[in-house]
Amino acid sequence: MTSSAAHPAEVLLGAQAGAHAIPVCDHYSGVEVRMRKSLQLQQELLAEFGHCVFDVTLDCEDGAPVGQEREHAMLVARLAREAGAGARVAARVHTVDHPAFAQDMAIIAGEAGQRLCHIMLPKVETVDDVLAAERALEAAGASHLPLHALIESPAAVHRAFEIAAHPRIQSLSFGLMDFVSAHGGAIPASGMTSTGQFEHPLVVRAKLEISAACHANGKVPSHCVVTEFSDPDAMQAAAGRAARQFGYTRMWSIHPAQIRPILAAFAPEGAEIARASRIISAAIQADWAPISEEGVLHDRASYRYFWQVLERAHQTGRMLPAEAQGWFAKAETTFT
Repeated sequence: MTSSAAHPAEVLLGAQAGAHAIPVCDHYSGVEVRMRKSLQLQQELLAEFGHCVFDVTLDCEDGAPVGQEREHAMLVARLAREAGAGARVAARVHTVDHPAFAQDMAIIAGEAGQRLCHIMLPKVETVDDVLAAERALEAAGASHLPLHALIESPAAVHRAFEIAAHPRIQSLSFGLMDFVSAHGGAIPASGMTSTGQFEHPLVVRAKLEISAACHANGKVPSHCVVTEFSDPDAMQAAAGRAARQFGYTRMWSIHPAQIRPILAAFAPEGAEIARASRIISAAIQADWAPISEEGVLHDRASYRYFWQVLERAHQTGRMLPAEAQGWFAKAETTFT
């Protein structure tokens, strides 16, 4: 296969092709009726956009009822197994030191591992927590599953680079509420609001550390929740700041009304999509040699950026120019 015939992701990203090709929105629910509604909504948007634009993470931890851990894990496994074609379903299990952790992994990863896209680990403090989860996956016969780690304490932020470097980790998420609570009142409640979380120095530092750790290791930084779920403007503004100022490429949702504002905030502008498509098309015609576009020189260093613009457009359900659509029809069968 010549370079001109190769898929752009293969040429530009090599072994990393597909590594970041996960939806920009991660939607959480832990009560049965909401989990079922989330999976239904995922199928509705899949039909609308032609591919899955958000993950559904079924919650066994903070968003789930207390006292019926085994029954809830069995419900999560069943819902994952029954999810529709093309679904992306994950599970947040208990912390590795919780009595229900081993049970969660045995039931959910063991019975539904082939239908899950990843396992979310809450309150990860060290690489040892990742290693414990990795052993549990292997015991459950689900060693193929990626792990996502939730960073929720000052000590975990300090170790973010080490945690992100572990090969099983695909993404780090920032747990804002627990992070603020871990400071014993030193961070005011305003640090948890949609605006204050972008202003308090300790919160800002934590977000930047997690984002930098992910980018340094080729992993996906996932931004924390916005609890003002009834205010779509606040949601979209926060998502926009997370994407454009803090380097996040994914964000949590805790209410269905937050999903579309997240998609909109993380999507490139139409003019940028069109330009990226023109540049990649011209690069292919030039067999990936340097080109000039409107008096500006481009080579594979900038081609990578413009390819990632197109990836983001696809992930967020934006309409792609005709010449770009075929690249993603092929990518979905090759890299996912």
